[in-house]
Amino acid sequence: MLAKRIIPCLDVKDGRVVKGVNFLNLRDAGDPVENALYYDEEEADELVFLDVTASHEKRKIIIDVVERTASVVFMPLTVGGGIKSLDDIRDLLNAGADKVSINTTAVKDPYFIQKASSRFGSQCIVIAIDAKRVDKNFNPKSYPSENWFDDSEIKEVLYNENSRFVLSTHGGRLMRPIDAIAWAKKMEELGAGEILLTSMDRDGTKEGYDIELTRTISEAVSIPVIASGGAGTLEHLYEAFAYAKADAALAASIFHFREYSIREAKEFLKQKGIPIRL
Repeated sequence: MLAKRIIPCLDVKDGRVVKGVNFLNLRDAGDPVENALYYDEEEADELVFLDVTASHEKRKIIIDVVERTASVVFMPLTVGGGIKSLDDIRDLLNAGADKVSINTTAVKDPYFIQKASSRFGSQCIVIAIDAKRVDKNFNPKSYPSENWFDDSEIKEVLYNENSRFVLSTHGGRLMRPIDAIAWAKKMEELGAGEILLTSMDRDGTKEGYDIELTRTISEAVSIPVIASGGAGTLEHLYEAFAYAKADAALAASIFHFREYSIREAKEFLKQKGIPIRL
């Protein structure tokens, strides 16, 4: 069995690490390169940078952060946020990123994932899925009818009355009436090599991962799934692997503010029988 991975996530805004709750109320959490060095020394398996500024004008800031980080750490680095073109991917990979994470642009044009994986290889294309629970009161007709893609070709990803989870885009600011499970399957079909799955309901709450969401998508696809959103204890990390069937667990707050170390997390998981690299 492949070893499970522990992945710290750094949300980067204007060159600084920030952390919030449900993508809101951001507070400063330090310099990204210093944080990356700490996690490299702690032997994190990978590191994710999410550019929450993500505008074209400030793209050079995250490029600089990636270049400085890649020059001093050796763990794989994934970068996401505001990627709109193949040139953006090329620039980030040239700066030292190993993988890129794509969300909103894929929703606008699902075939962008196909183009990106064909150009750069599926191993470096991560589809970021920000999913939110919906109930019987959810009305997809209340959302703008943007014709982002050809519904006749990808009609199965649209919301239906049995959808339990739908997509969120633009850093959590917009909802889209698209079924998250069907979307994950379609993204795998179009060439995504990995899924970064965030529960918008759990993000920053420290109440634990959404086990149902993560397990459902993990069982629906054959590519690796990274569980994200809600880690507050080491037990939550265990649950992501043991019950949600995730291949990796991403966390931010519990590591950034030194509540737990990567070493503590890995030793805990090892004792619980989870295959992990120490």
